[in-house]
Amino acid sequence: MKFTRDEIRASMLLYAVTDRAWLGERTLPDVVEEVLANGATFLQVREKGMEHDAFLAEAKILKEQAARYRVPFVVNDSVEVALACDADGVHVGQSDIQGRDIRALIGPDRILGISANTVDTAVAAQKAGADYIGVGAVFGTTTKKDAKSLTVEQLRAICNAVDIPVVAIGGISADNILALRGSGVDGVAVVSAIFAQPHPGAAAKCLRALAEELTAHG
Repeated sequence: MKFTRDEIRASMLLYAVTDRAWLGERTLPDVVEEVLANGATFLQVREKGMEHDAFLAEAKILKEQAARYRVPFVVNDSVEVALACDADGVHVGQSDIQGRDIRALIGPDRILGISANTVDTAVAAQKAGADYIGVGAVFGTTTKKDAKSLTVEQLRAICNAVDIPVVAIGGISADNILALRGSGVDGVAVVSAIFAQPHPGAAAKCLRALAEELTAHG
């Protein structure tokens, strides 16, 4: 499924990044279905320690779920899994684009997301062929202990430095999302604000409404 530039920008609104740490008795596809049904606009599967075959099998299921909702689906870090499951794209970090042409590996039609936290790294990501940039951490986050928070001014500078969509990530919750007003981001990426909640679907629905309010004000 190919997404246009405008569709990719619109899909940044509520970008869900999976984490199985809080699943309990539930399966990841079960929770993802609930999250997609309640307004998530983008899905990234993130599995840091999973064996390749299991990761691929899971990614294939999630890809089919996302496709039913016409939501872009990308794989974190693993170009190999992304290609094998025919994902819509891949999301990589700055270290992954050093000496590696990810765009050439995935082809022109797949979505390429790249992380950045400064104007320079954002510009480098755009030059490397990124379709969007994930910028953070905008607040303190438990996912990456050494991540430093960015101010709204720093976020705005990054948004102004590139032509491609920017999604904010890092410690974002229903309580602080509107503090990003005026930053110019196209949406928010969240992990625990959805997947660590007792009712992930309800959390997604709430965050979707808040993300719409945030982006309506720029």
